[in-house]
Amino acid sequence: MNLLLYHTNFPFVIAALLRGLNDIAAISSYIHLRFLDISNNRLIDLSPLASLIQLLWLKVDNNAVACFKGQPFAQLTYLQWLSMAVNQLTELDGLVGPALESLNLTGNSIKTVKGLQSSCFANLVTLELRGNHLDTTDGINLPNLRRLYLAQNMIKRLEGLEKLERLTTLHLRDNRLDSLEGLSPSMKCLQYLNVRGNAILDENALQHLGLLSKTLRAFVVSENPLVETTDHRLSVLTFVPQLERIDKDPVSPEERSEAWERIKVNIVFLSVAWSNKNCSFAGFSNAMYIISGT
Repeated sequence: MNLLLYHTNFPFVIAALLRGLNDIAAISSYIHLRFLDISNNRLIDLSPLASLIQLLWLKVDNNAVACFKGQPFAQLTYLQWLSMAVNQLTELDGLVGPALESLNLTGNSIKTVKGLQSSCFANLVTLELRGNHLDTTDGINLPNLRRLYLAQNMIKRLEGLEKLERLTTLHLRDNRLDSLEGLSPSMKCLQYLNVRGNAILDENALQHLGLLSKTLRAFVVSENPLVETTDHRLSVLTFVPQLERIDKDPVSPEERSEAWERIKVNIVFLSVAWSNKNCSFAGFSNAMYIISGT
């Protein structure tokens, strides 16, 4: 099938009109393109894009690209927005994006993200990796990242998050987490955390939330076993009393007041236990961190 392109009403914008393409060699002559949509084809090789050095926006969703090695991204130094959702990618080796601000790799088969280093993605602020095969968050070394979407993976461990100092949104819905261990106080900008549909059993698994008590404003924990067995809203507020919303509902003044009463009781108990050498330093210091974050 031959390549047929059409111009939109905007200058420097072209989209592939025909579907089922496996060759885009003809596109290489459109050297002034800024925006390009070649989604819903059968593309494996993107090398004809190497001459499109002025590209700012590229959408290659629903194709058959299996790897980044040999692809032309090193030449696309002005590219700011890239979506390669629903391809056949398994790793990120070979991908670079010095100007990239948004990267969407949803619905691939990526197992590791160790190629995401700040030296290659200094400007990346939004990363979407939903629906892949990740089992850990380790490898995302992007200190300027603001929004990270990791829903529908197989994540069991939170690792390396201390590097994400500017992250404001972390979406971990439908994974396999049974604990929030791995959250870090260096995540000093995090405001929204979603762990809906994981395997969190009890309030002990929530204790690391206290490390985020200074900034976290919304927490989604529905569809976890914890919700069925405890008053999870009160448990959550005990660790993060400044939350404004839990799941879909705002925190009421009554809930916040009850949480503060529990915190005060816990502090007294921990103080007595500490004086009797029956309390760990970690437990006592975590309680103090919650208080200091208010």
